Amino acid sequence: MEKDRLAAFSDGVIAVIITIMVLDLRIPHAANLAALRALAPIFVSYVLSFIYVAIYWNNHHHFFHLVARVNGAVLWANMNLLFWLSLIPFTTSWLGANDHAPWPAALYGISLLMTALAWFIMERIIIRSQGPESAIEQALGRDFKARISPLLYLTGIMLAFIEVRLAEAIYALVALLWIIPDRRVEAKLVEAELDDAK
Repeated sequence: MEKDRLAAFSDGVIAVIITIMVLDLRIPHAANLAALRALAPIFVSYVLSFIYVAIYWNNHHHFFHLVARVNGAVLWANMNLLFWLSLIPFTTSWLGANDHAPWPAALYGISLLMTALAWFIMERIIIRSQGPESAIEQALGRDFKARISPLLYLTGIMLAFIEVRLAEAIYALVALLWIIPDRRVEAKLVEAELDDAK
């Protein structure tokens, strides 16, 4: 099967997700800075979620350059990822509307955790379908960030009921871990381009 159709469909869904999130940024009725200050929690949650969705899009883009082919299992794993990503606008909206409230912060963490697990499942299915000597397996190796992120999300979810600001700080920390695309994947892409040029 062609991976280009999968990538194009995923790009479209991610674009819609970002569009839905930005629709929650309402124009204040007053024309002063105090009115903007009231929107700060909504804006901050939007920025964090935008960064998360951008990270997934960026990594998806890089990742699928190293995938030789896709099958039905890969398609379904990708749909699972897109499903969990599509819930981020809802949890973002609830978090932004209820600044520092435990349940919205916990549910936001759950949506991030489930998206991370969906990514991990997709990654494993692709590696299984490509084989242990595949470019993607060689590029990833022992994926420390992918293994520690779910633990950090779980910590954030539990902390949401003790100190919400700490939970939110952990979610931001995980985003910082992932904001730079995986250098191992990028190095493998450069290596593949050099091999093609020979």
